[in-house]
Amino acid sequence: MSRKIYVLDTTLRDGEQVPGAKLNLYEKLEIAKQLKRLKVDMIEVGFPASSKGDFDSVKTIAEQVGKDVVITALGRAVKNDIDAVYNSIKNAEQPMIHMVLGTSDVHVEKKFKRSRESILEMGVEAVKYAKTLLPEVQYSPEDATRSDFEYLWQTVEAVVKAGATCINIADTVGYAVPELFGELIKKINYRLKNMNYKVLLSVHCHNDTGLAVANTLAAIRNGADKVECTINGIGERAGNAALEEVVMGLKVHPNYYDGYSDVQTTELLRTSKLVSAMMGLDVQVNKAITGENAFAHSSGIHQDGLLKSRDVYEVIRPEDVGAQEMELVLTARSGRHAFRHVLGNLGYDNLAEAAFDTIYESFLELADRKKEVYDHDVYYLVKEYYTGKNQEFTGNGIELYGLVDFQVISNTLFPTATIKLKKGEETLVQSANGNGPIDALYSAITTMVGKDIQLKEYRINSISRGKDALGRVSIQFQYNGKIYNAKAVDTDVIKASVMAFLNGVNKIVLENKANYEDQEKNQEQHVSNK
Repeated sequence: MSRKIYVLDTTLRDGEQVPGAKLNLYEKLEIAKQLKRLKVDMIEVGFPASSKGDFDSVKTIAEQVGKDVVITALGRAVKNDIDAVYNSIKNAEQPMIHMVLGTSDVHVEKKFKRSRESILEMGVEAVKYAKTLLPEVQYSPEDATRSDFEYLWQTVEAVVKAGATCINIADTVGYAVPELFGELIKKINYRLKNMNYKVLLSVHCHNDTGLAVANTLAAIRNGADKVECTINGIGERAGNAALEEVVMGLKVHPNYYDGYSDVQTTELLRTSKLVSAMMGLDVQVNKAITGENAFAHSSGIHQDGLLKSRDVYEVIRPEDVGAQEMELVLTARSGRHAFRHVLGNLGYDNLAEAAFDTIYESFLELADRKKEVYDHDVYYLVKEYYTGKNQEFTGNGIELYGLVDFQVISNTLFPTATIKLKKGEETLVQSANGNGPIDALYSAITTMVGKDIQLKEYRINSISRGKDALGRVSIQFQYNGKIYNAKAVDTDVIKASVMAFLNGVNKIVLENKANYEDQEKNQEQHVSNK
């Protein structure tokens, strides 16, 4: 029978230890609420003994979010820390005290400068005291993977007898390797369950050698009941095990790991984006599960296989983690099948073979000059073909927007922007003001296209040694409530920003072509009635 694996998220404690990632109370509350929507079992919300501000934030989160989820906070195995944890989380529905104390000789001798026996006694007394405050107490032997096994087990046995309800084996410095860590967990689990089968066995893995997720999954395979992770793998130094990767690894191989989690995987990407935005830490584009390119395909061989059957190159469907459908990125490496697919989306799926060959050659020439080719680029390649043949170009009822020119005036008083776009045979010009040049440009485009579009996320990054800028946007089309992600590359940061927004608008036009004309008529009727 498959076991439930409990998931503790420590983004708000271990994750916030990243330099520069400090959160205010509002941001912590927003992340905590999203973690609850993600349906993690436990949230570790801080280190309340560290400062009054951290104590207050832990207390507020426990009171406002602490229902239907276990709330815990970390303290050292000393009375003052335990009191701080208790007083900050006691108003949660399911509070749990979490304490940590080193067991490796490095910690015992060099950090504490005490004997093994005195450290063991210190841990036992701390657990006994914590049990007078709350029934649920988690004990973490810090640096467990570099500890002498028999001393580690002696510690575990003693604190369980003192009342600990969860033992959390910490690979504090990312020292472990999956095979040996799995063996360690198996040995501890065997002894622990024979002593008291009700005590949970947990793991907390760091990523110093890039093995945190692998070690965590190896622990599950060998009997761990609970895992501690962070969103996007953030945390001290190289970070922690990435929650989204552990959860999806478990979901892809439930029989192998003999386990499942209750995490709502469709909320993973939303949670990742929220944490990234709040902490100001970008997610690497090729990161598993939540990276921007996690479900993007540019290789012609891959694109051909995916278009025939998605499971050819997809082991996880993007929809399962809350992402959009797979993205086919048109580059010089894309093949004929992928290009024909994009043409079909534009309504040109019945082109004669000679016409297709000519347009495809034009596409390859363009792709050699650009990093990526977008829908509107293909649209205008088709238009140029028909124009060159002196044939009528109807656009199949679809008219995408292309950039002609723009001008911005940036100042602290009244930033303004003017933009010129082409839409079929029509040239459109619009000016607007905003909080800055990008906001002014986006306001002008939104007014020009006449659609209720809201910017949800905007980012600009330097690539290619700073010569190229990558603009990324997420926009919401209020007509259907859907979020559309788009990007563009250019040496001009403002142009890259504009093109990214236009690419998003064109995605809306293409995907909603069936309802687009009806909506446009309704809007025109609404204006005329006024």
